[in-house]
Amino acid sequence: MHPFLAEFLGTALLLLLGNGVVANVVLHKTKGNSSGWIVITTGWALAVFVGVVLAGPYSGAHLNPAVTITLAIAGKFAWSQVPLFITAQMLGAMAGALAVWLNYKDHLDETTDTGLQRAVFCTEPAIRRAGRNFICELTGTFVLMITIFYFTNAELGQDKTPIGLGSLGALPVALLVWSIGLSLGGTTGYAINPARDMGPRIMHALLPIRGKQGSDWAYAWVPVAGPLAGGALAAVLYMFIK
Repeated sequence: MHPFLAEFLGTALLLLLGNGVVANVVLHKTKGNSSGWIVITTGWALAVFVGVVLAGPYSGAHLNPAVTITLAIAGKFAWSQVPLFITAQMLGAMAGALAVWLNYKDHLDETTDTGLQRAVFCTEPAIRRAGRNFICELTGTFVLMITIFYFTNAELGQDKTPIGLGSLGALPVALLVWSIGLSLGGTTGYAINPARDMGPRIMHALLPIRGKQGSDWAYAWVPVAGPLAGGALAAVLYMFIK
């Protein structure tokens, strides 16, 4: 599979399942309505697992412009490939958001709270203070990237005996995202991924949803700039201490 297609499909599945669990929890008349934050964070962690399983063998499963740019800063990814990967991630995020809309259109239309409608697509802060919100997104992405730098191969002992995890090799990053969501996600919804927020936000603006209001473009810079800054900080620290 070409890396562009892998990033596109992996990000699309990430958003389909990630925003899908948000839709299941927050929209009216769903089976999972009001099931809470644990369900959302678990759903997002498993969405990451699925995306990484699909894309990992072909592109390294960045699925996130902050990951791509951070790895390039650290010299672990070619800058010439960055535009290709980010384009695939953005298009995949938009496709995943479209698929969520197709599945939950009736429930979106039944939900009169426009904030809950928008939450199915993009993030917003629990308390709106742009500077603090930026720091929260920076912190979450810093934790994501500094940990990813220290992931090791699935081997045991000095003889490096493979332990045969196969696709379960995607599990560490899923657990990492689950931890970030549980511990740090309550402030801004832990976008920690510019494509995860911007792609679906664009789709929210374009798609027909009964009673919807604006897509909150005034906040949209935070889940883009915060993750990019957090990733850059992680790359600089990693290069300094490695």
